[in-house]
Order: sequence, then C-alpha cells, then structure tokens
Amino acid sequence: MGVDVQKNTMMPNIALMMPVGGARMQAVLPYAALAQSRGGRTLWLGQVLSGDTHHPFIHAAAAGFPVPAGIGVSLMPLRHPYDAAVQAQSVAAATGHPVVAGYGPGSVSFQKRLLSAPYRSQLGAVREYVSILKGLLDGGEVAITGEYFSFHGRLPKVTRPRVEVGLGVLRPRMARLAGEMADVAITWLAPAAYIRDVILPALREGAATRGRAVPRVVAMVPAALDKAGRAAEELVLAGNRAHLGLPHYRDMLRQAGMDTDVDADPVKAARALVDGGAFLYGDATELKDRVAEYAAAGVDEVVVSAGGVVALEGPRAGLSEAQALLAALGYPAA
Repeated sequence: MGVDVQKNTMMPNIALMMPVGGARMQAVLPYAALAQSRGGRTLWLGQVLSGDTHHPFIHAAAAGFPVPAGIGVSLMPLRHPYDAAVQAQSVAAATGHPVVAGYGPGSVSFQKRLLSAPYRSQLGAVREYVSILKGLLDGGEVAITGEYFSFHGRLPKVTRPRVEVGLGVLRPRMARLAGEMADVAITWLAPAAYIRDVILPALREGAATRGRAVPRVVAMVPAALDKAGRAAEELVLAGNRAHLGLPHYRDMLRQAGMDTDVDADPVKAARALVDGGAFLYGDATELKDRVAEYAAAGVDEVVVSAGGVVALEGPRAGLSEAQALLAALGYPAA
C-alpha cells in the first residue's frame, strides 16, 4: 500500500526514538549524544513502566546532552494531567529545548488494571485530560470538573521553551478529537497511506470545527536495515508483538488493509507489517523511499525506532542500528 511519490525527493523531519528506558538513567546518554550530533534531532521516549519517562531527559541535560524531547505516548491512567504538566514543564526548563508531551488512554485492559473500571467514554476521558493539560501548559487558569479528571487553578510560571501537547491517534474518532484540541497527532505502526487517507482527513475535520490549524503529524515507525542473518519477521515480532495483540491496533491495521492476526499466524502477521509499510525494512535506498512516502502523505516528522534490533540483538546493537538508520536517511554525524 504505497504512496505515489518521486523517489527520494521528499523527506520529512527525522527524529529518533530511544528504544531502551527505565531505571538506568545512563542508558539515555548515547542516544542523547547521537541526537545532538545529528543537528539536534528530537529524542523520543515511549511509555516505560520500569522507571519514569521524564527523568532520562533531565539526566541527559545534566550530563551535557540537552536535546528536544518527545514523550509519547504516555498513558493517562498513570498520571493526573496536573502532574503531567509539571513533569513536561520540568523537562523543558531543564533542557532548554521544546518538549512534546504526548498522551493517550492506553488499552481497556490496561485501564482495568489501574482503575476501578475502564473509562466509560474513551474520547470523553481524553477530552478532559487534554483540556486540563493544554490549559495548564498554555499558562491559563483551568476550571474543569469532569467525570474522569478535574482541576481548578494554574501551573506556577517557569521560564522555559514551549511545551506542545500531543495525542496518540490510531483511528478516525481520536484523530478528529486531536484535530480539535492537540498540537501534535502521534501515530505508531500506521502506514503512510492510512495516515493520508484516514488520519489526516479526520484531523482536518476536527480542526475545522474549531477554526484552528491542523495539528502536526508525527509518525513513529519501527525500522531496521536489511542485513545478513536477519529475518524481518523476527524483528517485527520482537519489537511489536504486544501491540499486535491489542484490539485497537488490530482494528487500525485491519482498516489499513493488513491481516495481522498474530495469534493465528505470527509470521504472516509480521510479514503483513513489512509489506504494508508499517515496519520499514530494507537497504538505505528502500528506507529513504518508504520515509519519503510519509512526507508525501502529509507527515511532518518520522520517528525511527530500532526497538526490534534491541530486543533481538541487545542494546549495543540497537545503538549501532540507530546510528546506521540516521546515516541511511541522510543524517551522518556532524
């Protein structure tokens, strides 16, 4: 499911996902140094459950590697929106760089584990959360008493760069809500054509209802270079099998035209992600062509993740892969 584009002529901004995280703060340092050496690329970190998501960026800044930070997508049940605002503001102040604070409701099963019951309305909970978070980070007075989240007051003012509020989007209804409220729409495993045909029209529709600009689109994309001894399917499953088991990801990928029933046939499901462009695999030219498809689809930033390589080959190999991916996409060391 490709997007028509003249090869290698259009490229979005390229950012890097740190595919390791948790309690060992020093793990961030080589990735922060890598992002810094490639012209100050944004460094992204997804939700980790073995440590805080914000602390690694502050640790890197204190060690001499301050970089723009992308936090996404963190899970709403873990943090009240006031605390989310405080943490994001702390990262911006410590690094001296802009921050994207991306959030999403998580799966229904995750909500059940943390809350007395899952959100009755996923969109309603997200609307309350983003309203409070964005209101606080924009410096306003917030007065919201909601079904899921409430807050009355404002965030203490701190001199810092801007913090944008991101929202994880997989399907049209959440994309419309992001169009209404968010600064950034963040996808994971969504192929370029699906973003073009499904996500972006919904974003535009939501933005039009509020008379506001369409949010920037950030596509998080797992990737790996084709090398001897590697099997693309093994990399896909090592880094993404958990996502493939979640109903909302399965539904999104089905809408994108991919059969990803990982329970019935894991290898077939993994191959569908590669063939459908949700997992980028190939040589440098093939990866550039795939990334260019995202630019043609309207994506502003592509975040590449070597998570599958880390899971199969270890953290040292993962760092080397991240370096190689940036170089393959035209960002060698300065």
